[in-house]
Amino acid sequence: MNKPSMKPSQRSRGATALAAVAGVAAAAVVLSVAELIGAFFTTRATPLIALGSTFIDFTPLWMKNFAVETFGTNDKAALFVGMAVTILLLACVLGIAAYRKWALGVAGVVLMGAVIVGSVVTRASVKPVDAIPSLIGTVAGLVVLRLLIIRLWRMQEWPDRAADVAAKEPDRPATTRRAFFAAAGITAAASAVAATGGRLLSAARSNVAAARESLQLPAPAKAAAAVPAGVQSKAPGVTPWLTPNKDFYRVDTALSVPEINAQDWELRIHGLVEQEVRLTFQDLLDAQLIESHVSLTCVSNPVGGNLAGNAKWLGMPIRDVLKLARPKQGADMVLSTSIDGFSASTPLEVLQDDRDAMLAIGMNGEALPLEHGYPVRMVVPGLYGFVSATKWVVDLEVTRFADSKAYWTQRGWSERGPIKTMARVEVPKSFAKVPAGKVAIGGTAWAQTRGITKVEVQIDSGPWTEAVLSDEASLITWRQWSLDWDATPGPHYLKVRATDGTGEVQTDKRADPVPDGASGWQSVMVTVE
Repeated sequence: MNKPSMKPSQRSRGATALAAVAGVAAAAVVLSVAELIGAFFTTRATPLIALGSTFIDFTPLWMKNFAVETFGTNDKAALFVGMAVTILLLACVLGIAAYRKWALGVAGVVLMGAVIVGSVVTRASVKPVDAIPSLIGTVAGLVVLRLLIIRLWRMQEWPDRAADVAAKEPDRPATTRRAFFAAAGITAAASAVAATGGRLLSAARSNVAAARESLQLPAPAKAAAAVPAGVQSKAPGVTPWLTPNKDFYRVDTALSVPEINAQDWELRIHGLVEQEVRLTFQDLLDAQLIESHVSLTCVSNPVGGNLAGNAKWLGMPIRDVLKLARPKQGADMVLSTSIDGFSASTPLEVLQDDRDAMLAIGMNGEALPLEHGYPVRMVVPGLYGFVSATKWVVDLEVTRFADSKAYWTQRGWSERGPIKTMARVEVPKSFAKVPAGKVAIGGTAWAQTRGITKVEVQIDSGPWTEAVLSDEASLITWRQWSLDWDATPGPHYLKVRATDGTGEVQTDKRADPVPDGASGWQSVMVTVE
């Protein structure tokens, strides 16, 4: 018995679906081949990293803020997922267009390649030669798309084939759906192998991680002050006073962590200076290093957020670096630039005073982790990271606020970012259920360079009660607190506020992180059973 034949509309839909598959396979080839060849070039030459970085550069401010607030430190993973979905949809459209009219497919692939190449060559510290992986990947993707589309044209059970010179050949071989899927499957498998091989090869060629592990940090000329025994909050569950490296928050614009050989690293200090200076990593190792506990805070941290951390840093005072260059009269800002193109505007006087701003090479007794700026980053007490904490720093330009704009300033954030006074409740967690009776409330407060002198807690609409402050290590580290609460059954709201060393009480006025940091009192709802 003969099988019923497909209706023309069914055939058309089937052809369209397979054409979309062909487009996805071709896009996979573009990216995987470029990934494989990119292993011999800079990591920023790979399409996904270049495209993602370009997307970040042109993303509207509201979308950036939404990503950080919604996904926190997982914002980069969310970006890659979004990119994958976008590329998938565009690849489907590209395949369908190529099936219906090959010239459209060629134009689409060429346009895709041009966008990728443009994204690569506009990255910081990338040379024109680094576009080679993307160019080769584009050509490979075009070849694969052509081969798969020809198979679709030759499937004789579809009478609504696109008009094409190759499709009109009367002696063309027939192609089955099974053969098409086999070809597409082999292409997908080869792409996966190429992409994986590229990553493994790139990792094998890089010795930065091993070099970091073997780096022996010198002893500081000025060691960190002794930490008082009572710095940790007495409330169980409050975050450790010293943040482990693995738990320290990470917020930056680098989709791929730059891998810089410390022996090749160089810092250029130039601009409005009497003498241009260049420092090597060895110069830092030989310098009079200082060690200091410093709390850092991200400007994107919402009220009660966790984008803050406290670590022991080792580095060369930036004021000593500036003494070598001798800034000229009229300069009021230092524009620091990372190897990935990020820049921050830091007031010159802040880098010259006694707050121990440094070019850090160590974090909590070991070399900087790669993701936290190895081999060298900036640490500046009292300022949000977007205007001070440049990772993978390679350039310091002494200039003026009137003449230069930093990365985030160009995108609507403020030029200067002093950290605001903030307190947060860490235990009990919001929406927690706790037993009636004695309940420990605790958390952390900070006002770097001013210190914390008081933390108060309000239960529902009752009076403000002063919490017990843990010992203070310094004015540039956070301070923890605790309070014992006689909890009665029912829902309750806990509010917290801090007073800094100048006597200023944390404002209750709510403000978003843009343009210079969030403000307001945190409120936590708990249920007492």
